[in-house]
Amino acid sequence: MSQQGTEQQVDGEFVVDTENCEERERAHRERGTARPITVVGNPVLHRECKDVTEFGDDLARLVDDMFASQRAAEGVGLAANQIGVDLKVFVYDCMDDEGVRHVGVVCNPVLDELPAESRVLDDSNEGCLSVPAAYAELPRPDVAVVRGQDAEGKPVAVRGTGYFARCLQHETDHLYGRLYIDRLSKRDRKDVLRQMAEGTPRYETVPND
Repeated sequence: MSQQGTEQQVDGEFVVDTENCEERERAHRERGTARPITVVGNPVLHRECKDVTEFGDDLARLVDDMFASQRAAEGVGLAANQIGVDLKVFVYDCMDDEGVRHVGVVCNPVLDELPAESRVLDDSNEGCLSVPAAYAELPRPDVAVVRGQDAEGKPVAVRGTGYFARCLQHETDHLYGRLYIDRLSKRDRKDVLRQMAEGTPRYETVPND
């Protein structure tokens, strides 16, 4: 379901996701309903999600709910399996290192393999709505390009640097069944899970049975 004034625009190879951010995000959010966040241990987070094959009203409603859920949890990115939906789609509302806001949606994302000379590793802290109240340093490339489709099935490519690059990599990982803690050493993973156990989520979560 297409809404006037909310589609992502494309300029050349990459999507333009920096224009009308407030209007586009608010339109999705106001149509959507916030859902609780699944946490580490929930099976849907630990397996590859299904490809999106139908780009219609059901997907549009899911995207709206994802934006509402992301805002309720005060996140900068959200994958569908983080609200219990087994589909390869993520949304984002993320600032880059220059303070520029990016808002968009990607279905069936695939990260480009970028040449080593075009990137450096950034070892900043990383957190996850599905691992609440916990953080750890994790080296990731400081530039990322993800390709997929928009909510209408049209091809899109998104390029991010710095913190936004981290977001794109983090959310794509989710849809292939990988949490950021799966990239940590055993010692650091144990510390993150301890932080989570000792902390209190600031948003509604789905308890694991």
